Amino acid sequence: MTTAAPVIDPNLPRDVAVVARGLGIKYSLRFTRKTTMRQSFSRLLSREGGEKAFWALRDIDLRLVHGESLAVIGPNGAGKSTLLQALAGIITPSEGTIDVRGQISSLLQLGAGFDQELTGRDNILLAGAFMGVETATMNARLEDIIAFTDIGEFIDAPFRTYSTGMRARLGFAIATSVEPDVLLLDEVLATGDQSFREKSRTRVLELVKAAKAIVLVTHDMNWVEEFCNRAMLLEHGRIVAEGDPADVVRIHRENSARASELRAAEMRAAGFR
Repeated sequence: MTTAAPVIDPNLPRDVAVVARGLGIKYSLRFTRKTTMRQSFSRLLSREGGEKAFWALRDIDLRLVHGESLAVIGPNGAGKSTLLQALAGIITPSEGTIDVRGQISSLLQLGAGFDQELTGRDNILLAGAFMGVETATMNARLEDIIAFTDIGEFIDAPFRTYSTGMRARLGFAIATSVEPDVLLLDEVLATGDQSFREKSRTRVLELVKAAKAIVLVTHDMNWVEEFCNRAMLLEHGRIVAEGDPADVVRIHRENSARASELRAAEMRAAGFR
């Protein structure tokens, strides 16, 4: 896959943040005799041009308006993170289009921009440059960003010494400090202690109230129902439900329960107890 930013379309209606039409992401898979996952993927593979292809996403239509907080949920491997990567411009759609209005901020983009040898403080300024924010603006926000991360003296330690949680804290603080028009988050609210999670939730709600658009991938169904005003359920790379968060969460739980029962039945049939 190649890297390309979504198309910035100033002609979109002012209330629309993102529009995806017929979005599809395809990966080529080449198997060897040592491959053990062939049967697992067999239902998801199709032959095109002599090669087998796995569609991580297919036929995705999405319209996100400012002030919406959209939760993207689904089982592992459903295509949730792939969707965020496409919206962030990290990967290019194999088919369909993505149009955006305004600035997109994403921890996905920041993760690729952090320098392992620089301190957290220096990485804040680097990330600002990476996102096109003026140095003076980032300098003015620097102390607030540092305070939000709450990682103490580690802010002046090399980034390579950071734990996963510390990296997520720094990335979240930067991504939300620039007041983006569209914010993409992938499980960041599951990282860190309860105090930081609450601060993160408060920050996201502030952005929503400021008419920003949020796309959040999460396994936290309580967050989906309490704080998101819309939800989308992905399974096998396709949208199977979309709408009111409580309704979509209920469908997800029912489908997950059926899938667990099916796996248990298959295990029993195979002689496992």
